[in-house]
Amino acid sequence: MDLQFSGDIWHWRGPAPWYFVTVPEPECVTLRSWSYASYGWGMIPVVARIGQTEWETSLWPKDGRYVVPLKAHVRKAEQLDEGVTVAVRLAVRDQG
Repeated sequence: MDLQFSGDIWHWRGPAPWYFVTVPEPECVTLRSWSYASYGWGMIPVVARIGQTEWETSLWPKDGRYVVPLKAHVRKAEQLDEGVTVAVRLAVRDQG
């Protein structure tokens, strides 16, 4: 399953700071139908793509939705920072 959406990058400043993009609700509904692909704490393995950069990661459940964690090498390669709106492409990796 492939999904495409746009969202703003936000920075979580917790004890282990990280950058994320929140998946919009309509796409979250679709992802919930793939719950069998999830593991531990409801995470869903995906291949994500922003611009020319593609990486393997897992969506994290947060506040009833999912968030895409943005690794440092992705932000550097695509010159991204907090507040930037990005187009995201996700392909769910079936752990089945």
